[in-house]
Amino acid sequence: MSIRTILVSQPEPETNKNPYLSLAESHKLQVDFRPFIHVEGVDKAEFRNQKVNFSDHSAVILTSKTAVDHYFRMAEECRFEVPASMKYFCISEAVAYYLQKYVTYRKRKIFHGKQTIEDLMDSIKKHKKEKYLLPCSDILRDSIPMALDKDKINYSKVVLYRTVASDLSDLESVQYDVLVFFSPSGIESLLKNFPDFKQNNTLIAAFGPTTAKAVVDNNLRLDINAPQPQLPSMSMAIEHFIKDNKKKKK
Repeated sequence: MSIRTILVSQPEPETNKNPYLSLAESHKLQVDFRPFIHVEGVDKAEFRNQKVNFSDHSAVILTSKTAVDHYFRMAEECRFEVPASMKYFCISEAVAYYLQKYVTYRKRKIFHGKQTIEDLMDSIKKHKKEKYLLPCSDILRDSIPMALDKDKINYSKVVLYRTVASDLSDLESVQYDVLVFFSPSGIESLLKNFPDFKQNNTLIAAFGPTTAKAVVDNNLRLDINAPQPQLPSMSMAIEHFIKDNKKKKK
């Protein structure tokens, strides 16, 4: 089938380096962006029900900018003044720099990995005497607590925000040739909003093994899968599919 319209289930990239714009221009496509999921912070009552005290912890592990926001949001709501001695262990340099929104960066003890919890573990193990707090969402990746448990790190996990399905009712009568997903939650949102969804000729693209598994587990057809050895990004995988499809038509 020929592809003319694509819906990416994420916010539109804010930077000018948007690979989907190049894709749209090269192949004369309409590419729209619409988040299928969004984050909502838990309230103070739900936080307290978890019986975790901020003051019991001397270090915090931050896995995303969202985790940073909700850690400081809840600290403020609970009137907990984060001490200057708090140590911050961030999953990436970008998350570490994001802390400047809340603390004076050069005056704090901040450590960061490259992009994964494995990268960060060397720094965490060097400070094994700390009591760590792990602010997270309700769908925390298993790899993070597994890495901490493996090295017997003393930590508390606390859910400060949830990933919930967005309202997509305005898309009910809109048809796209390709739907692009980046998480199992996106698939769940699609089916929650449209329980009678029939895939028919709609192509489904999935990024990452857990997203691909969610497509198959929900009896949907997986048409485009990334990353692949020669196709590390979703935009590249879609372009490869388009070019391959054109070759078959010749």
